[in-house]
Amino acid sequence: MDIEGNFVKFNAISSLAVKWKGKTAEELRDSFEFYRDITTGPFEKLGQVTMIVPLTGKYFAEKVTENFVTIWKSFGTYTEVQAKTINKFLEAFENQNFPPGSSIFFTVSPVGSLTISFSKDGSIPEVGNVVIEEGKLGEAILESMIGEQSVAPATKQSLASRLSDIMNQEANA
Repeated sequence: MDIEGNFVKFNAISSLAVKWKGKTAEELRDSFEFYRDITTGPFEKLGQVTMIVPLTGKYFAEKVTENFVTIWKSFGTYTEVQAKTINKFLEAFENQNFPPGSSIFFTVSPVGSLTISFSKDGSIPEVGNVVIEEGKLGEAILESMIGEQSVAPATKQSLASRLSDIMNQEANA
């Protein structure tokens, strides 16, 4: 990326480009494996959910975790550790309310910890409200945003288009 006349390469893009450069936006958009490489990659990831309608934090958290628990149980991977993680996630949202335009930020570190931040005005918070150290939850949240059963197909399309452009520019640089 060109920033004030300097070419800056981002680690996430570089690690993805090794495997995915030269692919079209459509090829990336349709590749389950591409999005898995993003959600599980060894770099920090940031997801943002912005409310269109008002929601209580309790309702949001229950709906988000409902699917994860069902999937983990079906794979036989739902453990006591994950049950505690889900409870901590639910507690983080317990007293929250999200009017239209407010956002929830999910940051997943390279080692898997999940930081949750809240913004009522759309700004990006400088510090997180809650940190959860169990990595599977962060991956699952990102997977719900951009994975095979994504709740946001337009986000997948935008991500595929932008990353295809950036990786192909890097390949041609």
